[in-house]
Formats: sequence, structure tokens, C-alpha cells
Amino acid sequence: MVMMGYRERPEETARAVIDGWMHTGDGGYMDADGFVYVVDRVKDMIISGGENVYSAEVENALAQHPSVAQCAVIGIPSERWGEQVHAVVVMKSGASATPEELMAHCHTLIAGYKCPRSVDITATALPLSGAGKILKRELRKPYWENRERRVS
Repeated sequence: MVMMGYRERPEETARAVIDGWMHTGDGGYMDADGFVYVVDRVKDMIISGGENVYSAEVENALAQHPSVAQCAVIGIPSERWGEQVHAVVVMKSGASATPEELMAHCHTLIAGYKCPRSVDITATALPLSGAGKILKRELRKPYWENRERRVS
């Protein structure tokens, strides 16, 4: 079964349903035993210096820091790398950490090119959809305003 389309959004439907196949936008891989692993949304993948960085992997590393309550990782423009890994973090009540501490924490868990090169710490909750998912498009918007989201 495939949905018929998005209500009153024919352009979005045309991008998602092609020749009867639903293109979900999920990225993943299949291992040698045939198990399928979903690693991230393709639109959330960051291409930095020609390397694919899955935001979910970086978020998992950040979330292991004892001070982090909520986080989101996005790609922001970089003249040198095309995109750079950027994190937006909400701290737990009464906890604190510096951006440098959070970046160093990530270096202990994941490859250096995947680690955030910048971190914004915010006191307000991250924007959520009705389903409770972080709206990364809202977080990306100010960085990509008046730019094409294209990596050269």
C-alpha cells in the first residue's frame, strides 16, 4: 500500500510518489545477513569536504554528554567544506557545558570529521512538529537564507 498523496500539495506528492513507489527520504544500508538499518533522513545528511555525515550519529554522541537534554545537528554553509557540522543544544536544568566541551566529548566517540565544528547552546526548547520531531528545517533556515543548499 502506498499513500495517494499529500493533501493539497501536488508538487510534494510528485517528489515522493514516483511510478507507484513511495520515496520516504530515509537513508540506510543492508548488512551481509540481509538486515536493513535506517541511519538518517537523506535531507538531513551533511556533506562536509566530500564526506557523508549522518546527523543522527552525531546527535547520539552529543546526547551521551551528561549535561545535554536535547540536541539537533544540521549542516550549515562552509566556504571551505561546502557544509560544516553544526549542533544546537539545550542543556538539562541546572547543568552546563561549553561548546568546546561538547565538541571535545564528540571527538571521544566519533570520527573527527563528523564532530560539530560549531555549537549553539540555547535556553529554549527546539522547534517540534505535531508528531514531536525536531524541525531541522526551522533550525537550518537562518543559515541558508538567500543561498542555494548546494555543495560544490
